Amino acid sequence: MKKSFRYILYLCTILLVMILCVVIYLTMFLPNVGPPPDIQVEMSPENIERGNYLANHVMLCMDCHAERDFTLYAGPPRPGTLGTGGEVFDQSIGLPGRFVSPNLTPFALGEWTDGEIYRAVTSGVSRDGRALFPIMPYPNYSQLDDEDIYAVIAYLRSLEPVEKEIEPSKADFPVSLLMNTMPVKPSPQKRPDPDDIIPYGRYLITAAACSDCHTRMERGAFVGEPYAGGNEYLLPGGAIVRSVNITPHETGIGLWSKEQFISRFKAHADTLFTPHLVEPGKFQTIMPWQMYAGMSEDDLAAIYAYLMSLPAVENKVEVFTPPGQ
Repeated sequence: MKKSFRYILYLCTILLVMILCVVIYLTMFLPNVGPPPDIQVEMSPENIERGNYLANHVMLCMDCHAERDFTLYAGPPRPGTLGTGGEVFDQSIGLPGRFVSPNLTPFALGEWTDGEIYRAVTSGVSRDGRALFPIMPYPNYSQLDDEDIYAVIAYLRSLEPVEKEIEPSKADFPVSLLMNTMPVKPSPQKRPDPDDIIPYGRYLITAAACSDCHTRMERGAFVGEPYAGGNEYLLPGGAIVRSVNITPHETGIGLWSKEQFISRFKAHADTLFTPHLVEPGKFQTIMPWQMYAGMSEDDLAAIYAYLMSLPAVENKVEVFTPPGQ
């Protein structure tokens, strides 16, 4: 019996040592994506204009790094909060922690080098070496053309500094440890020629990270078919909205024409259209229509072409569930 006890104690000791070694490795040696690159972004009007377009209408940096007003349809950013951060992404939408978008204005990024911003956006490693949770889709951004990332950095540098302190994000255990395995080394690709419409559409939809919302997720991991929708979002007041199927099946956008697809976005760019008040519990969406409406018709057409090239997935989504149902 004593031998059995010593054997169990021996195994437990080995197990504890192994766990300790794993913890030390995760916390001391990861993330490991290398140092930030030594770059100096050109602050040209062309760069800033391109970055403005990407950050506001394609990648939607300004949407997540703002405070959205969900008393209005589609939750447009509150005036004066673009780039200042403060939006919360937490367990209510299936995430393993409470993640708060940081301030991206020069007030917060003024001491960062361009290379440190580049590394954070494309690799998911902050200035101090911390791993970032991929609620910011850096695995997507790691695939973009460096020139587009540089343009976004130039645009962020051009913003007015806004003094706003943001609470730190906090991941739940054990994701707080596993997060260190998530950062990636960038693998940039050249932006395809817009005339090569399907690869160009794929590039744009990667930049927009459409699959992140339109793929069902549980505890921060994708469990559904890509682009088939069904991801749930808890709205203020207790209603639930789900992302729609955007594959070319008839339960998705298979019956939509290119013109219908484009006009669905562009309707929100009409000066006669203003976000209306939404009563608690009534139909609402998290889709940032007003910002995507600024995307060019050619870019929207390319995204449509790419989506229509995907496998059709049958998945009829109940888009909205009122509170208490």
